[in-house]
Amino acid sequence: DVQLQASGGGLVQAGGSLRLSCAVSGFDFDDYAIAWFRQGPGKERERISCTSPTDGHTYYADSVKGRFTVSRDNAKNTVFLQMNSLKPEDTAVYYCAAKGGIYIGNCPYNFRFWGQGTQVTVSS
Repeated sequence: DVQLQASGGGLVQAGGSLRLSCAVSGFDFDDYAIAWFRQGPGKERERISCTSPTDGHTYYADSVKGRFTVSRDNAKNTVFLQMNSLKPEDTAVYYCAAKGGIYIGNCPYNFRFWGQGTQVTVSS
């Protein structure tokens, strides 16, 4: 079974950093796109990053570009989201998601497999 488990959320002051983890099992990184989404209070869910399994490229939303970085540890089957220069508007529940397929020059927005969310709260 495909499973994802996000962790690492918490409370941080504006300007601070957090690193989220997404432990995955049941599939091969090389076959699945991995994305991070977030949903803030009263906001729609937003895809903030997506890594294509085909070309390895990671796409970032403009709202986080230059501040957030995705990495992974293949040996531990874990994907990380390093979040720097956090802002109060980054407050949200963050999710990791996976979807199989071949993606060249693009990355999906609709995902089949989801982890549970982890809350990130940024105080001003």
